[in-house]
Amino acid sequence: MNYKRRKVRPLSKQVKEPKPDWIRIKLTTGENYQDIKNMMRSKTLHTVCEEARCPNIYECWANRTATFMILGDICTRACRFCAVNTGMPTELDLQEPERVAEAAENMNLQHCVITSVARDDLKDGGAQIFAGSIHAIRRRLPLCSVEVLIPDFLGDTESLKIVMDAKPDILNHNIETVERMSDRVRAKAKYRRSLELLKKAKEMQPEIPTKSSIMLGVGEEWDEILQAMDDLREVNVDILTIGQYLQPSPKHLDVEKYYRPEEFVKLKEEGLKRGFSHVESGPLVRSSYHAHEQVKSAKSNKEGIHTTA
Repeated sequence: MNYKRRKVRPLSKQVKEPKPDWIRIKLTTGENYQDIKNMMRSKTLHTVCEEARCPNIYECWANRTATFMILGDICTRACRFCAVNTGMPTELDLQEPERVAEAAENMNLQHCVITSVARDDLKDGGAQIFAGSIHAIRRRLPLCSVEVLIPDFLGDTESLKIVMDAKPDILNHNIETVERMSDRVRAKAKYRRSLELLKKAKEMQPEIPTKSSIMLGVGEEWDEILQAMDDLREVNVDILTIGQYLQPSPKHLDVEKYYRPEEFVKLKEEGLKRGFSHVESGPLVRSSYHAHEQVKSAKSNKEGIHTTA
């Protein structure tokens, strides 16, 4: 496939802006929040909600939804936007899929999202644990849909095939940013390799919806965002999420721009116009935000019913 190559532009000057009023986090730490937190600790499980300091953790946990993070809590990569700990992992728990499934059953989930740290130290990148988690959840919760948010497995096709053969309901892999910014923002991951992974996933299992995410505010330009959308549609990605990058600590990338809510609305319109079955776009949107609604949109699109929800 011939992708459109873009001229590399110099990085724009960083602008220190105060956090705007529309970046607000709803603090809800009631009974459901505490129940989810206690369950994760009792089963020695990790969530990306905590490890990546997701701004929606209070809302999601209050609604008894969470994104499980498997394969430990130490990532072999050091992306400049991500708050997850980096280093050389020592954890590989072959019983983890059963504990994830048990937690999902206790939560009586209708949709379960599973992601992981990058495990470049493992031959299969952790693909077998992903597949095992899908199978374990299906045994306990046959009616629960399962979404996986996978790393790029360094482009290894066999690792991807292991996951796709387990038949997740949604295959998610994030490009994170526009092509020009990719090498600066991500560690080891490559923009074109991510597109190729999404392309191969669709070729392996055409009926499984694919999904990706873009975060804004790291130095990209408007036309580059639209080009990223076009690149994703060229490899038949079905679902797109767009959110605002928020700096997790002073050592991470600075925020160069806070996009206004109306700009996110415009980007949603642009995405739907390009043929995505569902676009979730907003300042606090993250890859798994309202994931259960995205499943409904994907299914409706599969049945030939276009939705803009």
